Amino acid sequence: MIDKIVASCEVAVADVPDGATVMIGGFGTAGLPNELTEALIAQGAEGLTIVNNNAGNGDAGLAALIAAGRVRKIICSFPRQVDSHHFDREYRAGRLELELVPQGNLAERIRAAGAGIGGFFTPTGYGTELAKGKETREIDGRMYVFETPIHADYALIKAERGDRWGNLTYRMTARNFGPVMAMAAKVTIATVHEVVPLGALDPEAIVTPGIFVQHVVPIARSATGAGGIRP
Repeated sequence: MIDKIVASCEVAVADVPDGATVMIGGFGTAGLPNELTEALIAQGAEGLTIVNNNAGNGDAGLAALIAAGRVRKIICSFPRQVDSHHFDREYRAGRLELELVPQGNLAERIRAAGAGIGGFFTPTGYGTELAKGKETREIDGRMYVFETPIHADYALIKAERGDRWGNLTYRMTARNFGPVMAMAAKVTIATVHEVVPLGALDPEAIVTPGIFVQHVVPIARSATGAGGIRP
């Protein structure tokens, strides 16, 4: 019997090794799997490469992982916000490497990894420092830059509902990078607020099929999320 439900976030991340590449879902604080990130901090893995849209907000979740000195490199689109002080400190001190990727390119590079695509040409970034050292090509009179896929050892994502096979649905904008990250990682760990019986999820509504998910962790829903909004 296939049953991917695990008892806790700590159990789910126990095997993440030093030096792993870890994708963390979320757009700002929407869909950010803070419980899994906090468990990763407690687990102790270090020298990590993190893939996320941002570089942490405030003092929790990804920001706390950076503050703990566990991140060697971060690949993201928006490293600096008003509350990204942990990233700012570590980056300016030379303890954190940054690979800046435009948001559309980030999503497509992750999607390419999951789809088995070897790379793609995009006009985004051509003629800027972001294209330095990359192959360029003229296609139909327009210049393009070749971008490569981003693969990961682990993906930590937040979903709304799931079953024991790992089929997932999401809540509104919390969906963001979760589906493509699940496809691009060797091991995907998803938190869910509700575990439902097999067959309870409409097949047409399932966003991430269970084939892309290895562990599902039930978590309680907090009363409010960032800004007083239900997560």
